[in-house]
Amino acid sequence: MTPAEREELVESVVSAYREPDPRGGVRPSPAFYDLDDAGRAEAFERTIAQRAIEAAIDPEGQSATVKAVLAKIAGGG
Repeated sequence: MTPAEREELVESVVSAYREPDPRGGVRPSPAFYDLDDAGRAEAFERTIAQRAIEAAIDPEGQSATVKAVLAKIAGGG
């Protein structure tokens, strides 16, 4: 795997977007399974940092993940 391919996988895992399954549930990012343990750990650390940044710049203090979960609860996601 090239560094660029690894970076693309990590970014995909860090993203708040998750493909819905046919029953309306949420699937984990397929990229997660393509990363080794070190890549998964890096994605985890970057996800924590990303969500903190999102919450810090949002007027309501919500990360993209919080917004997605609230939309799902409200029936809009």
